Parts: sequence; structure tokens; C-alpha cells
Amino acid sequence: MPDFLDLPPRPSKPRDQGVTHVIDTGLTTHEAEGLMASAAGYVDLVRLGWGSAYVTHDVREKIARYRAADVPVMLGGTLTELAWMRGKVDGMCDWLDELGIEHVEVSSGTVSIPAEEKLRLIERLAPRYTVFAEVGEKDPKALLAPYRWVQLIRDALAAGAAKVICEGRATGDAGMYRPDGEPREGLIDEVLHELDSSRLIFEAPKKHQQVWFIEHLGPGVNLGNVLPQDVISLETLRLGLRADTLKLFHGDAG
Repeated sequence: MPDFLDLPPRPSKPRDQGVTHVIDTGLTTHEAEGLMASAAGYVDLVRLGWGSAYVTHDVREKIARYRAADVPVMLGGTLTELAWMRGKVDGMCDWLDELGIEHVEVSSGTVSIPAEEKLRLIERLAPRYTVFAEVGEKDPKALLAPYRWVQLIRDALAAGAAKVICEGRATGDAGMYRPDGEPREGLIDEVLHELDSSRLIFEAPKKHQQVWFIEHLGPGVNLGNVLPQDVISLETLRLGLRADTLKLFHGDAG
């Protein structure tokens, strides 16, 4: 990267803050290789969305492309939920080990895993993998009170989760967001008042959501469910290289 501009500092990888968590919605191996060629330095984790890894013929080759670029891979939490429901968590773990995957997501957004069962699953997996727990509902009508969000996040971290992902869906219209995609500011403020934001990843698939979090928490906010085609766009938002955040970081010539 050129160095003639005074840009906001960005920690180098592996980083704990300013994490960009990308959702692979079914990229080909060639597309994954292209993403790594142009943006590997800005990607901290790739999640193979939903259960897509299970039906991707060349999933091993694709994972190898990410690994070669020093980008870890995680399977979608929906797959973990289904494995739990079918009593196949051991089989899932064996497959993770075959694939060389060291990160796992534990969520309950589709399958209603009881809270205590979910915590036991985190505790079971945490000694073996880096666990990312997810809190929040995928159903826009199923609202959790702010105090419940806080407690569930605290419990997941205490059970061994490295970070907690705050639900927003790949469509950005549930969990922390209203059906129109606008942030539930009261909810988010309450969560941030009670918890360290460095332990949280906020799903923000839409540009205006990414801008909102950067304006409120700065370029070091951890953002998730970022689409592959938006990785470089998000990095420009973090650095004030796009109109939406330029004046926030660089002021106004006037």
C-alpha cells in the first residue's frame, strides 16, 4: 500500500480488533483465490455460509487457497445446529479435523438449542477449537430483550467462546436490526455499555450498517457477514478512503 496519506492506524494480522469476518456464500475455488489475491490482508476469518461446505465438491481445494493466504476458515453455524439436532457432533468434529479447520461456530438461530445445552456444546468444543458463539434470532419477529442479549453473551464467553457474533443475518434485517435494516440503537448501546466490544463481532452485511458501526465505534470495530465483493469497500470505510467516512477521519479542508 502507498504511504503518502496519513490514514487511521490498522493493526497487523492476526488482530483482535478491527476484525473483518467474511461470509463465503458459495464462491468457486477460483473466486476464492482471486479474493485472497486482492484482499487477504483485510480478511481475518472466512465463514463458509450455512451448510454450503457440505455440498461443495472442491471444498478442500478452496480451504487450501484460504489457508495459503493465512486466512482461517470456519463452517456456518447452521451446520453445527443441524449436527447437534441429529446427534452428529462427533462426526462434524471428525470432518473439521479432516479439513484442517480449527474454528467452529456455535449458534442457535435456526434450531432452538436450549441455552444450557448450547453452553455445554461450547464447553465441549472450546478445548479443541476456537469457538465463535452467536447470539440473537434470525426471525425478525423473535426479539430478545437487551438484558437477555447481555446475559447470553456473558455466558458464552464464560463457557469458552473466543468471541461472540451478534446476529444480523446475511440479509441485515434481524437480530440487531429492524426489518428495514436500521440498527436497533437502544439494544446495541445497552450491549456496549455492559460488554467489551473487542470480544464482539457485529454482523453488518450492508454498507450503511458498516458506516454506522465505524462512526460509533471507530475503525477498530469487529464486523461480520461481510460479503466477498465488499471486503475492499469496507477497508476503505475503515480508513476514510470513501466519502461516507472521509471527513470522519480526515476532517474538512474548509
